[in-house]
Amino acid sequence: MADEPSPSVTVENLQNVTVLGAGSWGTALALHAARRGRPTTLWTRRADHHAAMTEQRRNTRYLTDFDFPQQLTTTDDLGQALDGAHMVICGVPSHGMRAMMGQVAAFYAAHPEAAPPMYLIAAKGIEVDSLANMHQVLTQELPVAHRERIAALGGPSFAAEVAKGLPTTVVVGSEHEGVQLSIQQLLSGDGVRAYVTDDILGVELGGAFKNVIAMAAGIGDGAGLGDNARAGIITRGLAEISRLAIALGALPATLAGLAGLGDLVLTCCGGLSRNRRVGIALGQGKKLDQILEEMGMVAEGVKNTKSARRLAQQQGVEMPLVAMMYAILYEEMAVPDAVNALMGRALRAERG
Repeated sequence: MADEPSPSVTVENLQNVTVLGAGSWGTALALHAARRGRPTTLWTRRADHHAAMTEQRRNTRYLTDFDFPQQLTTTDDLGQALDGAHMVICGVPSHGMRAMMGQVAAFYAAHPEAAPPMYLIAAKGIEVDSLANMHQVLTQELPVAHRERIAALGGPSFAAEVAKGLPTTVVVGSEHEGVQLSIQQLLSGDGVRAYVTDDILGVELGGAFKNVIAMAAGIGDGAGLGDNARAGIITRGLAEISRLAIALGALPATLAGLAGLGDLVLTCCGGLSRNRRVGIALGQGKKLDQILEEMGMVAEGVKNTKSARRLAQQQGVEMPLVAMMYAILYEEMAVPDAVNALMGRALRAERG
């Protein structure tokens, strides 16, 4: 584990929290930070969304049932959101993260006197074109002085349940012990228990790839394939995720933990999973464009299917579930044909 980035990195200094992205997950994390006693700013890119949240003191678009604590304010002004921030929670969707971090970097370039905050990556995804994970994106876009202050958040954590204060276990991954421990202490309490690891890569990859398997599990449920099929998809899906993540440098223990198995089980089985809902609708015969339009929210697994398939090809890793999901999403393969193709594969041993 690396040395702490600086003596000033302590939980006592993590007072002002800014959350970038006012979707359901960003809002839940903002609610949690405010309940932990931190002055918290929730940033949205849309002026009308900011105005509505300011007037109603809740996010009626994404998390209707939760009133904002007194400590929580909203803004659509990025400069105002970043001014004085000690921790920035990055909750924008993964496909918009690079552009977002470019704007953040521009703010700090214009304000060289501002101390670099810590960054907690809350998005789960891999860029389709570059195949970069979000830690790499932040490292590439942010100023040098900021790059040792990055962590990623993983684990089984539905936004609505975090917002309710229900018991939730998460894991914070960072290469720097001071960053890990400070964020662990800030998050832990009011329903959340945080663990730490220095395997930030494993945290990111587990969170990104489980969305693909969750869509596959949803397809099974939507098509009426049964509980046996779902259990098989989860188990073989974890094997696929682990093969690829370990090939890329992640630790096996991370994939067997909260960021891997834990998040996978929740997303494949939980009724609040957007990726599972996409899969259910696909299994019922609906078209992808129609499903996403009706949802009105991002399902990261749709794009992550492309990323996972490309990485598997690059690494020479066999991922039959991912390959079938790609064929269903992007090559219009019928669900029964995909099931037959998976079940008819050459027989083999289960090892490792």
